[in-house]
Amino acid sequence: MKKITASILLSFCFIQFSCQEDFLKTTDPTRIGRDLFYQNETQFNQALNGIYGQLQTITNSAYIQQEFMSDNTTLDFNPLDRGGAAGWEAFEFSTVNQGNGEINALWNNHYATMYNINYALEKLAASTIDATAKAAIEGQLKFIRAYHYFNLTRYFGDVVLATKTLSNPNESFALVRSPQAEVYKQIETDLADAVKLLPSSYPASGRGKVTKGAAVALLGKVYLTRKNYAAAATTLKDILSLGYSLNANYKDNFDPARKNGPESIFEVQYQGGNDLGEQSNFVYVFAPRLSQGAVTGYANTTPSGRNIPTRDMINAYEAGDLRKDISLKSGYTLNGNFVGIPYVAKYQYPHTISGRSDNNWPVLRYSDALLMLAESINETSGPTAEALGYVNAVRKRAGLAELAGLSKEGLRAAIMQERRVELAFENHRWFDLQRTMTPSELTTFMNAHGAREKSNPTVSRGGIAFNALDYVYSDFEYYLPIPAPQILINSKLTQNPGYN
Repeated sequence: MKKITASILLSFCFIQFSCQEDFLKTTDPTRIGRDLFYQNETQFNQALNGIYGQLQTITNSAYIQQEFMSDNTTLDFNPLDRGGAAGWEAFEFSTVNQGNGEINALWNNHYATMYNINYALEKLAASTIDATAKAAIEGQLKFIRAYHYFNLTRYFGDVVLATKTLSNPNESFALVRSPQAEVYKQIETDLADAVKLLPSSYPASGRGKVTKGAAVALLGKVYLTRKNYAAAATTLKDILSLGYSLNANYKDNFDPARKNGPESIFEVQYQGGNDLGEQSNFVYVFAPRLSQGAVTGYANTTPSGRNIPTRDMINAYEAGDLRKDISLKSGYTLNGNFVGIPYVAKYQYPHTISGRSDNNWPVLRYSDALLMLAESINETSGPTAEALGYVNAVRKRAGLAELAGLSKEGLRAAIMQERRVELAFENHRWFDLQRTMTPSELTTFMNAHGAREKSNPTVSRGGIAFNALDYVYSDFEYYLPIPAPQILINSKLTQNPGYN
């Protein structure tokens, strides 16, 4: 997809303005100005494609906050290069502060996309393009906006809520963080609109676009996160009639040759095998750092060694679980020698150009929806046969025995366990922990995990001792800090407690 982005002022990425001198207003005939764009359906779809492209930027590093920060993954520690210690490594060791560059990039990338969404929605409202096409474009834009705000409010709590572009740069300095309840209200409004506006499917040329099913599933997840279990159950049941099904083979969910299959509700699209710049590179990021081409398939590559499965994660699989060998490997063989450093294998597929893999990233799968539905029913009605049936459908595909005779608490724990192994390395774990635990419970949980890693690291640290602050988790880390540069730009933005 071609990336079309608006020019952006300040790191809030909300506003755009031009100089007032008349001679600077002359239109460059070699460029399409933003006010000359958005004239027809083709141009709206081009802009929409650009916004889909921005999803790639956000997804490329989302594992840092959503898997790496949890008990699922760790890093292949490099004692000779400590350049990442203050950046991405801080998420693993619970040492994130407001000056962390990854935090600022996370904030900026989300709001950059939000600006383009808001501007496109304003232009769309005034357009006279075909009504059916207009509805589908509006639905997609509102889904992506809701998805971004859902991420932001789970990361930061109260966040700046902007649903329109600003006409004057001075307006940006008056922006404040909106209460989380208001943010969720906007998310639910956007998703309810998207459910009404979006089609259930597209022609083959539109495969991968946001559908009604994606909006329903995400709205159900929002309700589940807010513990509105009755609404979650009612909403998620609508998924059952939209034509989705579990792949017979779990591996098909990640095979680039089977993208956007029957189990896929929404996935971020990538395209490898060319030089268009739309490729993914997850296998290179996740492979052990000294594995060279043993994992990537291309010699002389230098993998990053990030998102390494922890011992906890490896041991979470039941005996005979078919998903384990598809999701991770216990090590790799290089020059005839086996090296016992585990790695994520879900995105390890052959590709034709080094550094340009073709894997999509799954965001919502049917199995996720079934497990959310089971959880919602269990929380409202207890461990009914219906709730158990949805969990057992997922377990049957994994080659595991059906569950039976569980209490409400037992099924609750079983669903969390099932979500961990079914959705491993797909960026669900941190948010699942956060929504099912209080800050103090999460602190206890994460400190226990950290103690296990410190006493028996998954990967050798090459003789480098842990810092005294490593794996020391506090209640306030339930949310990330507001990036320091944002508060420097706008002093009206407040910092989350504990980070001052």
